[in-house]
Amino acid sequence: MSLRYGTVPIVRETGGLKDTVAPYNEYEGTGTGFSFANYNAHEMYYTLQYAMNVYYNKKREWNKLIDRGMAADFSWNSSARKYQELYDWL
Repeated sequence: MSLRYGTVPIVRETGGLKDTVAPYNEYEGTGTGFSFANYNAHEMYYTLQYAMNVYYNKKREWNKLIDRGMAADFSWNSSARKYQELYDWL
């Protein structure tokens, strides 16, 4: 839901969140949000600090994150199309 409404997500890499939120990569200019792998306060704090740094100091990159997130298509039509492509390939 966060991606659809243009809010940049900060998530722990578990289950569906790991599959849907691509971590921001400042060198390649990719990603749709920020994530951390381990369940501890230090990683979460570091990720929050990193996200805040991008928000305050790299507005253009932050806006690109928003655009990429809003352009992502997680609809059932998209999923069905991917399954159909897989079945056709098999």
